[in-house]
Amino acid sequence: MTDVQHDAAVEDDYDPFEAFNKAMGSQQPGSPYPKYRDLLGQCPVLHGHTGGLDSEGGGPDLLVFPEADVFTALSFAAVDQVLRDNETFSSRGYEKHVGLVMGHTILEMDEPEHHAYRSLIQQAFTRKEMDRWEVDIVGPIVNRYIDEFAPRGRADLVNELTFPFPNEVIATALGLPEEDRYQFYVWAIEMTNMMAEPVRGFAAAQALGEYFGRLADERRDDPGEDLISLLTQCELDGQRLTNDEILAFCRLLLPAGSETTYRSSSNLLYGLLTNPDQLDALYADRSLIPQAIEEGLRWEPPLTNIARTATRAVEVEGVSIPAGALVSVCLGAANHDPSRWDKPDEFDMFRKSQNHVAFATGVHLCLGIHLARMETRVLLELVLDRLPNLRFDPDVDVGDIVGWGFRAPRALPVVFNAS
Repeated sequence: MTDVQHDAAVEDDYDPFEAFNKAMGSQQPGSPYPKYRDLLGQCPVLHGHTGGLDSEGGGPDLLVFPEADVFTALSFAAVDQVLRDNETFSSRGYEKHVGLVMGHTILEMDEPEHHAYRSLIQQAFTRKEMDRWEVDIVGPIVNRYIDEFAPRGRADLVNELTFPFPNEVIATALGLPEEDRYQFYVWAIEMTNMMAEPVRGFAAAQALGEYFGRLADERRDDPGEDLISLLTQCELDGQRLTNDEILAFCRLLLPAGSETTYRSSSNLLYGLLTNPDQLDALYADRSLIPQAIEEGLRWEPPLTNIARTATRAVEVEGVSIPAGALVSVCLGAANHDPSRWDKPDEFDMFRKSQNHVAFATGVHLCLGIHLARMETRVLLELVLDRLPNLRFDPDVDVGDIVGWGFRAPRALPVVFNAS
């Protein structure tokens, strides 16, 4: 990457990361969960939106589907019904908005196209490949970040660990040169924020397309072990991924695989640090890590809403939804449904294990679910191994988890026994 290209990314005071956070409600005071609780007490499906992101009260999906008649699935049962009935509730609506920037991605595919594409992509995410990522990529990267602050005995775990590490994992897995990585991430965030900053979003999408196009061409002819190479070599029943399909997947991968992991791992650490008795239990018994991870995902999913479009008139939990309506699927409200979880607003890793919908469900269950859980497990294991007696820094204001569309704490100031 040339100096000119890098300078163009930082030529003014515009911060793409902060712009995206603002668009997703990071400046919005308070939490959406009290409002979700009030709405759940009134109805399982709301004719309207939950509000929370803009001056007129529009929810996150209105940024993507501003023209639609909106219904919001709130209860766990309603969300589960919508996500499992992919024939009635289509993902195709994303193509008119997100698809214009990212290309034709798995996000907007319905069956049978979705199944065929997913079957090809999954060949690059096998258990064997994830085991290699854990040993060769994720563990070393997390350790390298911890090395930087462990001797100090204090750190901000968001800015020094949970924010940068998943970005570095994805960039390493894609085999991107070190000098390209900052620009790559800037482009990815600008593209993700395309509804709030459309000019920047389209320019970033074009730049990423050209960049990945060159890499795909090179690695199709001379493949290595990186993810782009694996995608160029995937084959099923004689079908291979085209360059356009690879480009679309790579465009989607960083915001989908990195942004959500940073937020979910940050939220989990926040839950543990605000419940030090549970954090101490993890120090004493690492077998509790999987249930801590699942509780963190249930309690504070990184993304609160996704969208579907009704293909026909249908009834969900007693509410009639007309054909063509947008159904805002409120994962956050469903994960806090008091009919399913006792005291749902509390972080409690010892509660009875039940399926949540942080990764959605049905045919569109998150493709990167195993990667996300592995990354979070490795992060937590190494934090427990290397940062004894971890606590919030008593001299620094901690703040809250913020955001309505995407949620995470701005900072995690901590102290620990220096190593």
